[in-house]
Amino acid sequence: MRMRKKRHTVERISACADIVLQNAAEIGKMREKFPCSLEIGCGKGDFAVAASQQITDMPFIALEKCADAAVLAIEKAKAAGCDNLKFIIGDAENLSAFFQHGDISRIYLNFSDPWPKARHYKRRLTFRRYLELYKTLMTDDGVIIFKTDNRALFDFSLEEFKACGFRLENITNDLHASEFNANNIQTEYERNFSAKGFTINRVEAYIR
Repeated sequence: MRMRKKRHTVERISACADIVLQNAAEIGKMREKFPCSLEIGCGKGDFAVAASQQITDMPFIALEKCADAAVLAIEKAKAAGCDNLKFIIGDAENLSAFFQHGDISRIYLNFSDPWPKARHYKRRLTFRRYLELYKTLMTDDGVIIFKTDNRALFDFSLEEFKACGFRLENITNDLHASEFNANNIQTEYERNFSAKGFTINRVEAYIR
C-alpha cells in the first residue's frame, strides 16, 4: 500500500538532521565504531528503534527510500533518544555509495516488498544481484536475517541465498511458534498480519 503523503516532510527531516546520514563522508566519520547493523527498508521505524536499543555494542543504521515513511521513523528515533541509530534516505541499489567492504556485520530484511509478478523478480531485495552487493559490503562472517509473511517470496529467497553461497540456519515457517521468537522484535506490519492469522517465515543466511 502506498503511504499517504506527509506534511512538511523536508522540514521535519531537516529538524532531525543530526541522525540522518547524507553521504559517504558522514559514514566515514563513524567507521572507527564499525562494523554496524543495517536494516534495509525500515518503514516507520518500529524495528530499528527497538533493535538499536537492544543491540548497543555497534552502530545501527536504517535505510528507507520513501521519505514519507522515513520521517516517521526518524522522529520516532529522535523521541526515543536512540544514540546509536542513524538513518539513510535512499535506495538499496546505492549502498556501495555509502559503505565499504567490512562495514556491515548484520543486515535485516523485514517484510520486503515481494514484487509478486514473475517479471518483477529482479526487484526483490533477496534477488542474487542484491545479495552479491550485500556481500561486497559485509564482514566475512556477516549474516542476513530475513523475515516475511509471503511464503512464495521466502521460498524464492532461500534458493537465491543458496545460489550465492550463503549458509542457511534457523529456518522456520512459523516464527511466533518457534524457539526463535524469544528475542524477536516485531515490526508494525508483523503485528498486524500476525493478528490476522498469518504465519511469519524467518531465516539467517551466513556468508560462511
